[in-house]
Amino acid sequence: SIIKMSTTANEKKKKNSKVFLEIRIGKQPAGRLELELFEADCPRTAANFRHLVVGDRRSAQGRRLRIQGSAFHRVIPGFMAQGGDFTKGDGTGGESIYGPTFEDENFVHRHTRAGMLSMANAGKNTNGSQFFITLAPTDWLDGKHTIFGRVLSGMKVVKRLGRVEVDHNNRPKVPVKIFKARTVPAVSASSASGKDKVFDAMGVSIQ
Repeated sequence: SIIKMSTTANEKKKKNSKVFLEIRIGKQPAGRLELELFEADCPRTAANFRHLVVGDRRSAQGRRLRIQGSAFHRVIPGFMAQGGDFTKGDGTGGESIYGPTFEDENFVHRHTRAGMLSMANAGKNTNGSQFFITLAPTDWLDGKHTIFGRVLSGMKVVKRLGRVEVDHNNRPKVPVKIFKARTVPAVSASSASGKDKVFDAMGVSIQ
């Protein structure tokens, strides 16, 4: 029946993954970022990040692919904080679970506020392990970088990232490290719409 089919579809509704990153600035704990990965909309890109959090994949050369222990190597105040280069640590390295790079999956989501989780790249179809978290709306990146998640909690940590002192190359003067990275129980994909909370343009909850 129609009712039965509808119920079955509802039961199979895909859930988004949820992960957390514990950040240290220098030697001091800066707090925890809880991130929702948009697996319902960007399954391939979200899976790449989730496996990099878990660290259960290896490169063709046998290197463990894991972002834990890597740094936010680039911070531009009022723009974004970039990390995920676990091979070289300077923005020239990193690797995806699919190989050195993989293609842009889609551009469904937009860089409308602080706290969006997006893939860093060196041009079209050059995604690896590097990512960035927006510190403000960055709409000029729409259609160029795949957004595959968002910050669920920890916007105070995001703001701290945006305030770290950097050199002339936007490199933090003290190490900003992902001290711990783990997965947590999944959340409903419907929350990706942002309807569970209301945020202003800077990513602050107003509800």
